[in-house]
Amino acid sequence: MMIEREYEMTKQLKSTKFVPEVTTNLRKDYIKVPEVIRNASGIKIMGKRIKSLIFTTDISIILNNNADAVLAVYPFTPHPAIVNAISTTSNIPVLAGVGGGLTQGSRSKDMALFAESHNCTAVVLNAPTPIETIRLIDEVVDIPIVKTIVSEFTDIQNNLDAGVDIVNVSCANDTPDVVRSIRKKFPKLPIIATGGPKKEHIIKTIEAGANAITYTPPSNGVLFSNKMDVYREKVEDAYIKKHGRR
Repeated sequence: MMIEREYEMTKQLKSTKFVPEVTTNLRKDYIKVPEVIRNASGIKIMGKRIKSLIFTTDISIILNNNADAVLAVYPFTPHPAIVNAISTTSNIPVLAGVGGGLTQGSRSKDMALFAESHNCTAVVLNAPTPIETIRLIDEVVDIPIVKTIVSEFTDIQNNLDAGVDIVNVSCANDTPDVVRSIRKKFPKLPIIATGGPKKEHIIKTIEAGANAITYTPPSNGVLFSNKMDVYREKVEDAYIKKHGRR
């Protein structure tokens, strides 16, 4: 009976534990990733557990969010200046895009080495990356290689054999199904996946087997527009308080 009571007390403490939150007036409007992502198991990379990744290259957003890491992939050829700017600014781990689409071969290899030298936690390769490019990068870097998966027909084993350590599933509405298929074949493979904007989709993706979730934040334009609405309301309230209704 004593053991049962101790177990119940421990369970209650875990379910009601209080987590203090500390912030400042200037930084309280940071971008918060969906809380449901905390239900993911996470992936330990270099000893750091990562459950949420914010998908952005915007420096101001990178400095003002509560995600565990940054997925810095963009639709242009990778450039050292961009990797340098992001890695210098970020206070959380950076998974840096180094090509795979337009950029392949030795340029991707050099970019991967550059990313590692700038303390990036991992390098990310896009879906069309040739196996030869993965092998080239695997020979020179000592950080994980992440490969983005955009189709259920991808030969996962071939990519793993070439040096891929983590897969990043980005298959739009089919993401949960593709994650589930990969998880069935590779029970211990680290899987990052796009969560989408809705809580329900994130839950489905985690339940399908994703270890970590990528979240796309609102654009800088949308965020600033919302902020301007607040400023306008404050000005109007101040005017009404001083002069009465217009």
